[in-house]
Amino acid sequence: MAGDKTNLYHRRSIRLKGYDYSQPGAYFITVCTQNHECLLGKIVKTEMLINAWGDVVQECWYDLPNHYAGLELDISVVMPNHVHGIIVLADSRRRAGLKPAPTPGLPEIVRAFKTFSARRINRIRSTAGAPFWQRGYYEHVIRNENELNRVREYIMQNPSRWSLDRENYERKGKDEIEDWLYLGA
Repeated sequence: MAGDKTNLYHRRSIRLKGYDYSQPGAYFITVCTQNHECLLGKIVKTEMLINAWGDVVQECWYDLPNHYAGLELDISVVMPNHVHGIIVLADSRRRAGLKPAPTPGLPEIVRAFKTFSARRINRIRSTAGAPFWQRGYYEHVIRNENELNRVREYIMQNPSRWSLDRENYERKGKDEIEDWLYLGA
């Protein structure tokens, strides 16, 4: 209804109902820049060339395991306006026969990544407090080895498929792999 602001701030949750996002497992993550601006570098032919801000993003991503016990990183890629990666929450203390430590949930880990990287980038560009990342992020629970391999392939091929990427405003076609991953098609 026009003028009705009751649902203005309501957002549909993409989370699996009742799923504990702090439990061990593999998660595919996509984080986008504010307004999907291409701030992290550019694609030249089929290769992603990251710039200084993209370097910061990559450094902050690789630094996450230093902040969270039990967090492991799999494959990732920095794209012009987003980052894809696989985060693995592992219970390494339990495997070592020790009392398990509380594992932070996926939302906390992604929040920290966005905060660490945005602060460093905003310091470089003298824009303290300015939003760098889009609110929220996309997540997909990886349920088995076949899915893990399919997501890894998608991430590795992402730069060469930029012309089909849903985050590319100049998109020139449809990507079936992306549809499977984001839409469950």
